[in-house]
Amino acid sequence: MKGETQKVKCIVTAGPTFEELDEVRRLTNFSTGTLGTELADYLTERGHEVELLRGQGATCRLEPKAQRVQIFTTTADLRRRLQALGGGAGAVLHAAAVSDFTFGKVWERAADGALKEIRPAKISTRGGAILAELTPTAKIISELRAWFPSALLVGWKYELEFDRAQAVAAARRQMEENRTDACVVNGRAYGEGFGLVTPAGTCRHLAGRKVLFDALEKLISTTQR
Repeated sequence: MKGETQKVKCIVTAGPTFEELDEVRRLTNFSTGTLGTELADYLTERGHEVELLRGQGATCRLEPKAQRVQIFTTTADLRRRLQALGGGAGAVLHAAAVSDFTFGKVWERAADGALKEIRPAKISTRGGAILAELTPTAKIISELRAWFPSALLVGWKYELEFDRAQAVAAARRQMEENRTDACVVNGRAYGEGFGLVTPAGTCRHLAGRKVLFDALEKLISTTQR
């Protein structure tokens, strides 16, 4: 009917990935998954069909309202789950805090300084110093357009360094490099609130989560691809 907003199948990612050092230790980040979960809840309440992919390490205690919820672990696991959903969504809002690094080779330094490559189930703390190689993880956002060619794609840019102008510039670069439709920028570099960057080059400042969610929902409901 005239005046009604379009209801869209949405995928929202939230929370952290982790990368295994051994079978008992992992590398992760401080993401709680709260913002992504709240966004998924908001879109669900607005009548959209929502699938939430939330990190196993998310500390957010909200019980998700999304129609479907998947729990992911590593970056590779999140990648597989998104790829499996490819093509079946009108909007993908990628708010997950994907680990930038995974572990490569691990070495133990002996008393004489020699390095020995190891890969035990549990790295012993009784031996010499441990050296672990960090290698960059694949950027999931760079593959979203291939998996969801017709979807509205929204990325996130959490910046701690520099200033607001540089944070917004980084968001624009993310959009250009990954062919996404919008980017939410926040963090210490941006300051209070959020910036919503769109292809026109504009950055709309949004003071809090409620106005951010309103703006994203309007973008989802009115954008036709």
